[in-house]
Amino acid sequence: MPDLDAPPRVLHGIGVGPGLAAGPVARMASPPALPDPRPVLPDQPAPTDLPVSDPDRELADAVRALEATEADLRARADAATGEARDILSAQAMIAADPTLREGVAERVRSGDDAPHALRSTFDRHREILAALGGYLGERAADLDDIAHRAIAAALGRPMPGLPAPGHPFVLIADDLAPADTVGLDPETVLALVTERGGPTSHTAILARALGLPAVVGCAGILDVPDGTLVTVDGTSGRVGAGVGEEEAADVRARAADERSRLAAGRGPGRTADGHPVDLMVNIGSAADLRGADLDGVTGVGLFRTEFLFLDRRDAPGLDEQVTAYAEVFSHFPEGTVVVRTLDAGADKPLPFLGLPEEPNPALGVRGLRVARDRPGILDTQLAAIARAAERTTADVWVMAPMVSTPPEAADFVARARAFGLRTAGVMVEVPAAALRAERLVEVADFLSVGTNDLSQYTLAADRQSGALADLLDPWQPALLQLIATCADAGRRSGRSVGVCGEAAADPALAPVLVGLGVTKLSMSPRSVPAVRARLAAYERAECEELARRALDAADAAAARAAVLTAGP
Repeated sequence: MPDLDAPPRVLHGIGVGPGLAAGPVARMASPPALPDPRPVLPDQPAPTDLPVSDPDRELADAVRALEATEADLRARADAATGEARDILSAQAMIAADPTLREGVAERVRSGDDAPHALRSTFDRHREILAALGGYLGERAADLDDIAHRAIAAALGRPMPGLPAPGHPFVLIADDLAPADTVGLDPETVLALVTERGGPTSHTAILARALGLPAVVGCAGILDVPDGTLVTVDGTSGRVGAGVGEEEAADVRARAADERSRLAAGRGPGRTADGHPVDLMVNIGSAADLRGADLDGVTGVGLFRTEFLFLDRRDAPGLDEQVTAYAEVFSHFPEGTVVVRTLDAGADKPLPFLGLPEEPNPALGVRGLRVARDRPGILDTQLAAIARAAERTTADVWVMAPMVSTPPEAADFVARARAFGLRTAGVMVEVPAAALRAERLVEVADFLSVGTNDLSQYTLAADRQSGALADLLDPWQPALLQLIATCADAGRRSGRSVGVCGEAAADPALAPVLVGLGVTKLSMSPRSVPAVRARLAAYERAECEELARRALDAADAAAARAAVLTAGP
């Protein structure tokens, strides 16, 4: 039971899901614990050297556990949409990785039973991925959840699900796995608060997609007892623990007023004095558009095409790609659809690419760089996009990920033009590209800033490192300075410069981005109303003043505070 006499505490994390909430906390249950190792008797070898009585059975149990985990994750992926589907599909691929089975077999031969063999194998793979950093470093956290699920299956126990206290609650956890996050019911889960995670973690991405207030990297949240009344501000990252009912009621009332205000807002994106800002959506397939409120949305700012390539041993053919792309284009007969070509490589392993292992995949062959050795993959995709574009009246744009230099941009644009694609641009995810933005816009038709990777490379901080979450905050002035550099280049050349990373979904940051000169903001469909409402509260000159405040700040926290204290 919570200590009702304990004084209220204020905890701070990083706000990643805008909004307010108040309610009692309930924590995510821990996964099943491993049984104790087999006892060691005098003059006998260590437990890892003791042969199991039936190694064939132990190996079969472990394999069945991995297969059950893969099947469960695949089923969850099939029932999900958007980034959730992509993330869960990638996890299912990890569970099916034959190197895991080889490692388990080796451990069983060394004397481990199925659960301990799984644990040892996953731990070894986790160490390897964590040492690599970058995108593969992020997958180390995913391995933990897959390991827990496989071990639970090997033990014949269910994986603990979400808490069910019988009333709406604020969910707290060390971190949340994608498989748990996608199953959240916003009617029951009022908000999310995790002790680990950063602004580009899977928890953050999926919380925004669900429209839940969320705070990550909140030190001390796990010390809050179940049932304690808390308030959550997903914009500022403030969590009030042990508050009174009067304060909680006030937060609930403010949250209700905010929801009503957002529901009343309609129309295109614009500032209070009428300066237009294109509001666009990020999607992975046409399924992500079902049920989405697209009022005022001018199109798709980021069409991630990876979903077609995941979970398969062969690349999708031309006809399959044409069908999938045309379905998306048909939803925007008078709008713009920006297609990102395949963002994969050694750091996002796809078996059919046949790329060698690399010592540091985060700095290796990924994105556009794959075309250096496998140009056919890009050419087939560009041909499919062009053919699908012929079937629609949508204005189809194409952009390449991980462009670093003007010659790379020029080569991509020339390839796209050769297939009849009129508008070709590049993503800015590498500091070198941002610093040379003025040269990029000489050859590219537009720029689109991917703030997730750009922040990681600019601040030299792993996107999944909870200890470095403050460095990955999109409010970092260094990141904003690079965005401003791109926007300045776009303004001088008459080119469009958008933001399609997670920063675009932050309503408080949206006026700052517009003040920097960004012309397009692309986000999850659920984020559009809040961003539209926030922009409408400021005139363009006020946005420019907010941008100056943020750029002049010492760090992300100071930048956010400088803007939030300025109103409205």
